[in-house]
Amino acid sequence: MSRALYNPRGTTAVITGASSGLGVGYAHELARRGADLVLVARRQERLEALAVDLAERFGTVSTVIPLDLTAPDAVAELVADLTSRSIPVGTLINNAGFGTIGDFVDTDPERQVAQLRLNVLALTELTHALLPGLIATATRQSGAAALVNLASTAAFQPVPHMSVYAASKAYVLSFTESVWFETRPTGLKVLAVCPGFVHTEFAAVAGSTVPKRALTVERVISSTSAALDRPRTPPKLIVGSRNTVLAGAAVIAPIRVVLTAASRRH
Repeated sequence: MSRALYNPRGTTAVITGASSGLGVGYAHELARRGADLVLVARRQERLEALAVDLAERFGTVSTVIPLDLTAPDAVAELVADLTSRSIPVGTLINNAGFGTIGDFVDTDPERQVAQLRLNVLALTELTHALLPGLIATATRQSGAAALVNLASTAAFQPVPHMSVYAASKAYVLSFTESVWFETRPTGLKVLAVCPGFVHTEFAAVAGSTVPKRALTVERVISSTSAALDRPRTPPKLIVGSRNTVLAGAAVIAPIRVVLTAASRRH
């Protein structure tokens, strides 16, 4: 068995979207590895229940911060809260996000703006605010710090009927790859995770159903952990061999073919 090269023990990890799905999965994995946690999401009761569960299982100290990150000043409020509590952050998991299915012309404009605020703006603002601390942790303690941004296989092509979501995830992927390159000398592990559909609440929120070939939360978490444990963590991770093939095909196929295929999958 290979040695785990990502070791956040003794540090604190911030996880957004921590009340369900992948957020809960990442919380369990980081707690198992010895990190304390800051759990951020709108649903306070779920966060508090998760904090109790993690304390009982792993002895983890979790700080619960109920917050709607689509609000314009939410990130500033979160950073101020972390500062007031003197919580130094060693890992940031930007997991919060949602999608909307439907032709762009027919969708609620306020919902689309909220989607961009969460998927793009909040992620960017929070990364910028916490990145100096992540780099400091990486410099001080080798292998202890990470930045994980949740992108999607939708990042590799335009997706009709999910146009804003796909565009937002293309931004997340491009942004994360750039930060990965910029921070290479620091030892910070930077990773964009690109799963396809996962068995979470995402589909219901977006107005769709979970396909039969959807990934499990456990598969995404274990793949993320394996990437972080590599001596040289790659800038992006596509989870699942089928998703890897589809993402590669989207890059080289004619755009009309890509758009037709993508529209049929959603």
